Amino acid sequence: MKISARNQLPGHVTKITPGAVNGTVKVDIGGGMIVTASITEEAIADLGLTEGDQVTVIVKASDVLIGK
Repeated sequence: MKISARNQLPGHVTKITPGAVNGTVKVDIGGGMIVTASITEEAIADLGLTEGDQVTVIVKASDVLIGK
C-alpha cells in the first residue's frame, strides 16, 4: 500500500484499551517513546490488532503543535 503521508513511524502495539465506541492503541516506536492513538473499535477489529503486532503509526495532520 502506498500513501502520501511522510510521517511514518514503525513500532509494535504494547496495549489496546477498548472503549464503547473508540479504543486506545499504544505503540512503542523505540527510544522509550510511546504513541497513543484513539481509533474506532470497528477499525481495531478490521485491522485485527493485537498486542505485539508490528504496525506503522502514520501522522497526517494540518496542524502540528510543539510545546516546551
